Amino acid sequence: MEVLTLSKTVACKPLTEWKSVATELLGTQTRIVQGKRWRHRVIECGDGEPLILIHGVGGHAETYARNLHNLAANGFRVYAADALYHGFTDKEPYNDEQRLDLQVDALADLIEGLGYSWAHIEGESMGAVITFEFGMRYPQMCGKLILNTGFGMVNLKKTDFRPQPGGGPALQELSVRSVVNPTFETVRKRMEWLVASPERMTDEMVEIRLRLYSFPEIYRSMQNVYWIGRQWRWAPRWEEEELTKFQPEALVFWTEHNPGQGPDYGEYVAGLIPGAKFYNMADAAHWPQWEKPEEHDQVLIDFIKGDR
Repeated sequence: MEVLTLSKTVACKPLTEWKSVATELLGTQTRIVQGKRWRHRVIECGDGEPLILIHGVGGHAETYARNLHNLAANGFRVYAADALYHGFTDKEPYNDEQRLDLQVDALADLIEGLGYSWAHIEGESMGAVITFEFGMRYPQMCGKLILNTGFGMVNLKKTDFRPQPGGGPALQELSVRSVVNPTFETVRKRMEWLVASPERMTDEMVEIRLRLYSFPEIYRSMQNVYWIGRQWRWAPRWEEEELTKFQPEALVFWTEHNPGQGPDYGEYVAGLIPGAKFYNMADAAHWPQWEKPEEHDQVLIDFIKGDR
């Protein structure tokens, strides 16, 4: 495991200087991509090698509104995608037991629907779980993979990580409230969990999520996504020893204040993946792409373009 060092110093502008999501997305294109099996919504821009960005659970493509143009300016065709069951991407079929498998298959379906045989991929949180599983199952379709504040469903031998507040039951309670009773207050509380300090989450982003949840088909899908009315189940798919099979080049991208699982967890799991690199962002929580967009982007640029 190697720690990634940035090629240059990155100055992040104050978050108050970022414009509205609509303004940041000017010059991008939002469209529906028809794959062989599913319809996918993407927000895209740029020219160059394909880079797909996948949000976390309950989220949507606008998660990456602050990153699309900068990444595109550095030589990528960038696609922020609604994951399967989220946003305006398809919702069926849904099956608790096959959910992750179907989300992984849907990522392959999206890459082919876009006309590519492979892509670089960053997944954040749930998106990282999908990306890790994709790397295990579809290595031939992988460029470089970035696991942003999330990992695979792996049975870890080490369990004594340093305690970090905000994970487990605390998150589930916030999530359930935001879905069972989606109001500005309940959704905002859930989204404040994503950032290191509450003021970093804008009212506009809360309103975007609340508006998405107002669509009946999306709202019904969120009931499934958050296991409303059912017992949440987590079962490991892989043992540590099996990670030697992981073939794509990977970066584990962690943060200082990631809720529940702190930097020691991220560094440990990076050490399980052959040849993986590790980066820990200071002063950020679960949304580094939103909290420190310029630094986040430079991490991806240096990792993907480095060693060529």
